[in-house]
Amino acid sequence: MSSPDIFDRSLRSIRRDRMLTDFAAHDFLYRAMLDELLDRLGDVQRDLPEALVIGCPDGSARGALEAMGKRVACIDPGFLAARANGGVQGGGVQGDEDALPFADNSFDLVIACGTLDSVNDLPGALILMRRVLRPDGLMLAAFTGAGSLPRLRAALMAGEGDRPGQHIHPQVDVRSAGDLLSRAGFAMPVADGETLSVRYGDLLRLMHDLRGMGAGNILTARPPALRRDALISAAAHFADAADPDGRTAEQIAIVYLSGWKPDPSQAAPARRGSATVSLAAALKGKAG
Repeated sequence: MSSPDIFDRSLRSIRRDRMLTDFAAHDFLYRAMLDELLDRLGDVQRDLPEALVIGCPDGSARGALEAMGKRVACIDPGFLAARANGGVQGGGVQGDEDALPFADNSFDLVIACGTLDSVNDLPGALILMRRVLRPDGLMLAAFTGAGSLPRLRAALMAGEGDRPGQHIHPQVDVRSAGDLLSRAGFAMPVADGETLSVRYGDLLRLMHDLRGMGAGNILTARPPALRRDALISAAAHFADAADPDGRTAEQIAIVYLSGWKPDPSQAAPARRGSATVSLAAALKGKAG
């Protein structure tokens, strides 16, 4: 029997669609992740002509890949995002990462930007991403990970006292993500991360940004909405952590993943523990 869903699939789709109208005002996190993924792709000395983009809140990923001469298909959990970002191959596809509706060996490149933190079956999603790749195809992904939003977490816990609800999703750390890559069957799996610091004048502005980027609570078992007194208390706690200029620094951890679909032409891996490989080395080592 399958495990019950952690995330509400229907609500996830609705939130993705709702964010589209004003996404450009809240896209800084997506932009940072996508720019980094494209930079890393630029280190790959391979054509990888057929690409799949997973998560398309705007047309920037599709446009950047098409500018490289790639043929691009898009899939997004939201219906409107999928419809608006079909690329040169026609309409986009609505769907979840753990139920990809594509045949095996369909793409040379899969880029997943900003959605894997809220997929119900992350191990299954990674396996499917490997399967839809052709042999020696590349997967690149980025999503928010463990350690994100510590100020918000602390403020909400302080506001709700001794009975805090789970308002922020459970998150995956870099080490666990790397283990999942290996278990999913990727060759040369690499997981690393970075932390962005964003400063806010008040808690409500931070929460507004999270809603604007589609990062609100979509847990199947959601806690009751924050009471007014709890929100006021949380906002005061957040303000107490402010720097002298009145702004509070919040941290967002980003996990980056890279892996290749196994192929006989690839170099055999070294004995476990005999060496370490950086992401840059893994990518640059794929010269065609």
